[in-house]
This record gives sequence, C-alpha cells and structure tokens, in this order.
Amino acid sequence: MESVLALVPRPLKQECAEGFFECDGIPGISGDGSFAEETGVFSGQLSARYGAVSGSPPQIMCAKDGAIPAEGYRLRVAANRIDLAAADGDGMYNGLQTLRQLFLSGDTGDVFVKNPQTHFAIPCVEIEDAPRFPWRGFMLDCSRHFYQVSFIKKLIDALSLHHINRFHWHLTDDQGWRLPVPEYPLLAEKASKRRNPYRQEEIYDEGFYTEDEIREVVAFAAARHITVVPEVDLPGHTVAALAAYPELGCTGGPYQVEYRHGVFEDILCAGNDRIFDFVAAVFDSLSRLFPGKYVHIGGDEAPTARWETCPKCRQRMTELKLNEPRQLQRWLTRRFVQMLTERGKTAIGWDEVLEGMNDSECTALPDDMIVMYWRSWMDKKLIVDAAAAGRSLIMTPCDQGAYINFRQVEDPDGPGAAYRSTTLQNSYEIPLVYPEMTEEQAKRVLGGQGNLWAEVINSAMNAEYMIFPRLCALAEAFWSPAAGDFAGFKRRLQVHQRRIDSLGFVQCREDS
Repeated sequence: MESVLALVPRPLKQECAEGFFECDGIPGISGDGSFAEETGVFSGQLSARYGAVSGSPPQIMCAKDGAIPAEGYRLRVAANRIDLAAADGDGMYNGLQTLRQLFLSGDTGDVFVKNPQTHFAIPCVEIEDAPRFPWRGFMLDCSRHFYQVSFIKKLIDALSLHHINRFHWHLTDDQGWRLPVPEYPLLAEKASKRRNPYRQEEIYDEGFYTEDEIREVVAFAAARHITVVPEVDLPGHTVAALAAYPELGCTGGPYQVEYRHGVFEDILCAGNDRIFDFVAAVFDSLSRLFPGKYVHIGGDEAPTARWETCPKCRQRMTELKLNEPRQLQRWLTRRFVQMLTERGKTAIGWDEVLEGMNDSECTALPDDMIVMYWRSWMDKKLIVDAAAAGRSLIMTPCDQGAYINFRQVEDPDGPGAAYRSTTLQNSYEIPLVYPEMTEEQAKRVLGGQGNLWAEVINSAMNAEYMIFPRLCALAEAFWSPAAGDFAGFKRRLQVHQRRIDSLGFVQCREDS
C-alpha cells in the first residue's frame, strides 16, 4: 500500500486501513483557529488546481496537540472525516502538504481515484510523522542566471510540498548582483548586467530584484513555512560589485561583470576601510528585507593574490600582526559576523571559513557561526573537528549528491555541468552524518541542503529539469529516518512524479 500512497518524503510511520474517504469537490476545513493561515494556504493550493472549496459541512478537522514533536503531525483519514493534529504551525503545514499529495493523486490516474475533477477517494490511513533534521534546504543561484519572481514562487511552493523549510537565495557573485542597496545605486545600473564578450554593446544577461519583489518572495515563502536565507558572497566572488564600485578593490580597476565561469583574483580589498561602509549598507538592506535570523556571507574561493601585493593589505597585516595574507580573510570573516550579530542575525559560511578558525583572537571564527560543508573531497577531519568543537553544521557535499547542477544521467550531451554527474541515487544516499562522528558530534549536524548553481542553467525550464526528481530524493534524505530504501523510493516516485507533472514542472525521467 505504501507504493500506492506514494508519499515523498516517506513518513515516519503509516498504517493503511480498509476503505476510502470520499468527497465531491474539496472538503471544508475547521478546527483550532491558530491554524487559520496554514489551512488558508492549503485551501488556496487545492482550489487553484481543482476549483472552489466545497460549501458542505467541514470534513477536515485540525487540532492542536502539544505532545507531537516540533514540525511533526498526526494524520488520520477515515471513511467519514480527516483529522490532522500538530503542536505548531510548522507541523500543521507539513501535515496539510502530505494531505495535499493525497489529493494530487487525483491527477495521477491511480485506481483509487474516480473523477479527479469532481470526486476524490483517498485511502484510509493513519500517519505519525516528524523530521529527522531541522534544516532541510534548497539553494537557487540567481546571480549566474536571473530567475523571475514567478518561477521562484512556483519553486518555493513545490519545495514546501516536500517539507523543505529553507530557501537559500544566492543573490550576488562575479556574474551579477541582484540585491538592492539604496546607498549604492550603481549595483542596479552596472553590477546587474553582463555584457556579451564579443559584442560589448549587447547585454546578454541582466536582472535586479526590487525591494517589493523581495518582500513578495519572503512573504510567499513564510506563508509556506519556509525561511528565506539570503546570500551575499564576501570577500570573494565580488567582481560584479567591483565593476560598479572599483574603489573597493585592490587595484582600482577597471573591472567588468564576469561572463566567464571560475574563481577570480579580484576581491574586496582587505586593507580598505571603505569596504566596511559598503558591507554595512548591504547588511542593513538584508536586515530590512529578510526577517529570518540567517544570512549567508559566502567566504568561499577567495584568492589572496591581490592582497599579497596590495600596499593597503600589507599595512593591515602589519597592524594586526598577521603572518600571511590568508589570515586577512579570517579577520574579515570575524568582523562580518560581528556586524551581523549587531543586527540580530546569525551568519552562515561555506566551509573555507573553518581554515585557521582558532588561529588567534582577532582571526578566530565566532562560536555561533554556522558552516555549510561542501568540499567533500577534502579531509573529513576538518568537519569532524568542527563538530567536536561544538560548531553547527549543514551538510551539502558537492560530489556526494547535493549539487544538482551536475548532469543527472550519463549522457555527455545532456544538460548540466559536464565534468561530474549526480544521479538520483547519489542524492537519495547523500551522507549527512559521517561514521567518524561520535553521537555528540552528530548532534551538531542541523541537516542538509541541495544546491543548483546556474553557470550552465540558463532558463527556468532547464532549472526544473535539473531539480526534479533529485529534489524529491534529497527531501526524503533530509526528512525520513536514516535507513533508506532506494528501491522503494523509486516505486513511489513513479506515482509522485505525476503529481509534479500536474503542478506544471519539467522533469528528468530515466526513460526519457
């Protein structure tokens, strides 16, 4: 029966019973008033697909139960009613999304559904469910390719269907700056436009989110119990910003927004105090536009070549009694984290920020900074030691299932980055807790995240093809118990992908 229900991610416990809950049209919802927002979003999701909610007496009853774990829920589908209970809004929303999947089965042609447009028949079942990890994330790179708000909202709604609760929004990089900062208007005028390398008069990629558009995305996500985590990469991957404000770099430019892929030597000048005015304005914008507690500051792939020869940077090293240019990044990271702390935010950085984290008082990494582990080809000791030191971690290993910009099938002509592949099974079996970790160290792992970098993903349609169905596999790895059953997942996926089809997404299929 599990493959008939075909729920993704797989619930913690489920027990099917005889019979069906049947209704004509979408049933009404009643119950605890504290869940009005969650039930309103759920009704809107179904009515957008099937028409207005039925005016008949409520048949879905929502209740509060403080004994249910955080984000968890209890769902009971009986022949005459549906009962859903949770301790909090997060859990109620998750339960409603599981119920939404059962309603969406009407679009899959399954035998237990009669006329999906007018009559629903949902199998009787009892489900008790709660997540394995509190951080279940997905990142979209909107710097290398600018995605419209309509697509981002479509994606966020699908993320919530799979109990993903963090949307990591990569807003700046060498190839484009997408975040409004009123004090620095040239970011919109220059840093958001990438020119054709062969015909400089032509712009072949551009885009900039307004404050109203960002608030729209944040509110849309919050209604679906997803926290938006903005990323502004510092101090590296800042060529786009330097193209607009060259005085922030070591050489003074000129710079241009990058059309190439890769890692570039021009980064923020660590010896120039003007960069802190710039970063303060950026952080003020982030604090104003993103109410969530997290801000990602990048910290990856910051070459020190410019710092090694820059007089200002050399002078800074002398003042701080630093022995090597790499220590400047540790000092900058510490200062950026402190600036965010002053604004009530918790900083996140890629795992490069761990290098030399206890080097000295002025370069030590603040204790509350969260680290995303992506360089899985590196020695695991770096991340195990961080967990042993009490550092909170988010696992996103690039070559072990998390990076879904890589090809998903062994086809050299297929879409995605060609130098590596991430199969559906890779994503399903993503390592989130390493065997080398003790029980206490494993508790420092907040969860995992999938990432779609957009260097070679230049349209929403291509993005959808790269995301699905690997997102489904990642969602199950983040939510469901550690003992995975890939064969069982693939059986459920045959039904579940038809649900995703019904929501209008392009997908990769093994038989395509």
